[in-house]
Amino acid sequence: MEYPVPLVEGTIIKRYKRFLVDVELPSGEIITAHLANTGSMKTCWEPGWKCLLSFHDNPKRKLKYGLEMTSNGKTWIGVNTHLPNKIVLEAIKNGEIKELTGYDYIKPEYKVGNSRIDIFMSRGDKSCFVEIKNVTLLGDNKTALFPDAKTERGQKHLRELTRLIKEGHRGVMFYLVQREDVDLFMPAAEIDPEYASLLEKGHKAGLEILVYQCRVGKDGISIKKALPFKLPS
Repeated sequence: MEYPVPLVEGTIIKRYKRFLVDVELPSGEIITAHLANTGSMKTCWEPGWKCLLSFHDNPKRKLKYGLEMTSNGKTWIGVNTHLPNKIVLEAIKNGEIKELTGYDYIKPEYKVGNSRIDIFMSRGDKSCFVEIKNVTLLGDNKTALFPDAKTERGQKHLRELTRLIKEGHRGVMFYLVQREDVDLFMPAAEIDPEYASLLEKGHKAGLEILVYQCRVGKDGISIKKALPFKLPS
């Protein structure tokens, strides 16, 4: 996925009210940017970190800048949670996710039960439901973790996928890791033990876990490679 216009560099001053970030631009001007991320953003920012912003010259937007990436000096980190679905959908259509090829019908945001699953795919009598999560939390030993805060919505999605699997459908939990300083994925059991437990139960019932790392940079975000995962037990 390429950005339609070049991103603007800046330096983070602070994050507050969850969706707001104050950033100093190279000119010295301080602006407030919108952050499309409801998580804790732990290990994703500190005052003084470099960042990349998108600019939107839209009269309907109150905030003209959006925070897209941060840098810890080792890697860029994709923090805009509105993008993972687009990145994964593009990669599937381009045949970059070998486990998700062979379908001729793809529909994003598919309503099923009391949830909306990110992607529904089918071919003939084969059906597949894919839920996508953005992974940015850095744990010990170069391990990427999810979630970075307790997520009842994430728990709901795992229950829904497990139910669909028991009904005969294929279910996939897709973790998109948007940082390049990790080489393993695990559920963050210490942060949300219920989520970790549901993921493990779902996996035993047939839920597939796919973890793909992104190449994250100023020019855009693209699929880099698959990563291994480890469950708590």
